[in-house]
Amino acid sequence: MKLAAIALALGSVAYGPVLAQSLEHWGSSDYWDVLIDPTLGNGCLIQSTFTDGSTVRIGFDRVQGAGYVTAFNEAWGDIVEGEWYPVLFALDGEEYEAEARGMYLEGVPGADILFDNPDFLYDIAAKYTMTLYNENGEVMSIDLTGSMAALEAAIACQEEMG
Repeated sequence: MKLAAIALALGSVAYGPVLAQSLEHWGSSDYWDVLIDPTLGNGCLIQSTFTDGSTVRIGFDRVQGAGYVTAFNEAWGDIVEGEWYPVLFALDGEEYEAEARGMYLEGVPGADILFDNPDFLYDIAAKYTMTLYNENGEVMSIDLTGSMAALEAAIACQEEMG
């Protein structure tokens, strides 16, 4: 994994929306689609849908100069759009505290977490399981199989976007 390429793609951070109404297909890698989001400065991302109904996106917001993890799930109906929620990520048991912004995409509730640390993107790619917790307990646990290859493809996509 090229941390310099990740750092260049991230730049400096400022918090903003990750909603994308029309993603462009760039490729795929294992269990993940590699997509381009024109609303985020042609930021590249990976996306997959899991057996619990969660759709997860991990990518680059080139408008805000940030990386993000966004998850959506029909079962999360009590999320308030724009409200901030304290969350805890566990990547193979290693914990990270974060703030997630509530959002909706096509009526499906979700949570958006922005970050500016390229090591965090590498940590996601190098792990096998990502679990998300809120104050009430576990919200989602997903298998990160293929995420390393997919994120490397997203970096190649981002380099292609300039």
